[in-house]
Amino acid sequence: MTEDWGLELSAEEDAAPEDVKAVWDGLASFNLRHAPNDHRFLRVFVGDQSKTILGGLLADTSWGWLHINILWLEESVRLRGLGSRLLAMAEAEAIERGCGWASLDTLSFQARPFYEKQGCSVFAELQDNPKPNTRYLMKKRLIAD
Repeated sequence: MTEDWGLELSAEEDAAPEDVKAVWDGLASFNLRHAPNDHRFLRVFVGDQSKTILGGLLADTSWGWLHINILWLEESVRLRGLGSRLLAMAEAEAIERGCGWASLDTLSFQARPFYEKQGCSVFAELQDNPKPNTRYLMKKRLIAD
């Protein structure tokens, strides 16, 4: 689509990596003018004696927040308190990094009750995401003011 001022818009499923990087870099440059770049990965794993990964938590910390992207456990090791321990380890590390809050999202067929037991609360819902389910956006205060 060409606009009057000579620019083109395109929608691409398989965009060139350098094009994607240009957008990420542009946003990062803008953000740096307003907030420090303190982004760090945080990974916590559960494995057996043979070093087989049976679960883990994948997160990031930045701007005083722990952002939990994935918490997963192999079904054979669920209901042993490992999810709570993974989350507690991530939260402790996030506090060491200066984070006061945690955020995550979970789907209605996933782990909302688990996260609520861990002290998280829903602050927004997205209906039919994916249809017919609900996506819950949750947060938790890690340290008091």
